Amino acid sequence: MIKPFSITGIGSMPQIDPFYACELILKYFDIPFWPQLPKHSFKELMIPQFSEGLPGIIFENDKVYLKKDEEILIEWLSNYTEDKESAFTEDFAIGIYKMANLLKNKEMEIFKGQITGPLTFTLSLKDEAGKPVYFDETLREVCLLHLKSKVKWQINFLKNFSRKIIIFIDEPILQALGTSAYISVDQNESMRLINDLAFFIRQTGALVGLHCCGRGDWKEILGLEIDILSFDAYFFFDFFKIYKKEINDFLQKKDGYIAWGFIPTTDDLKSLEDEEILSQAQRKIEELSSEIPVVYQKSLFTPSCGMGSLDEIDSERVCNLLKKLQSRF
Repeated sequence: MIKPFSITGIGSMPQIDPFYACELILKYFDIPFWPQLPKHSFKELMIPQFSEGLPGIIFENDKVYLKKDEEILIEWLSNYTEDKESAFTEDFAIGIYKMANLLKNKEMEIFKGQITGPLTFTLSLKDEAGKPVYFDETLREVCLLHLKSKVKWQINFLKNFSRKIIIFIDEPILQALGTSAYISVDQNESMRLINDLAFFIRQTGALVGLHCCGRGDWKEILGLEIDILSFDAYFFFDFFKIYKKEINDFLQKKDGYIAWGFIPTTDDLKSLEDEEILSQAQRKIEELSSEIPVVYQKSLFTPSCGMGSLDEIDSERVCNLLKKLQSRF
């Protein structure tokens, strides 16, 4: 059971100093997370960060692509098991190591990690010809297995200082399914990829969150094997609330949680006063809870998306706004 209206983050932070980012997280967030730091290094962007160790991966002048080598792939697949772990090095994820140093000899009740989802990963990572690896069946499956090995290592690492682990699968491309850009992407295959990774995470004993920062097919998404749905509630609440039956079933029958991203991480943050943001969020929660009362027991608060694109001052404002919103409930 997660305490209602706990605060957590999506993953990315704008700080360059890893220790400062970690200290900020531990100060403000009830469910701390390790920071992804894209301004610290190109390798901390959501595709490069989880590409380390992938067979055939090439890093070249701040670019990353996958070179298909049948011999390497066959050898890698022949040695793969679901016990395989693929570690992060400090070069790719310094935040997880700095957080571990800060929490040395401590035990957290709950801690959150994250991984780029297999759909976003395979549609964003290109092969040497510039084609998304999603469209190569072998590479798509290798990437899914690789992500499992990354998350396996991450969970075991986080268990060194936390009793309970949550892993968010970050799938921003979910919002674009069905658009002209991704018209050839199969919906069933997309859901299979996400469900496969989610089921794998659950098997480790960790909770599974799914983050989508756009407008998704909420009926389909709420039916996935996840424990927490995280989304941009600042922009997309009105589209989401239409699915009242599915929301109620997710919260009650599946014992799920909604992580409401009511605090914007876009330019809207600069154009609005605190009270405008907070009162809008409060009004929306009260509106939905009048029809689905369990919302009060099964809600978390987050930023609308990662904070990596903000400046440091605005990121601290987001943290403060989350605390202020929490105090209203």
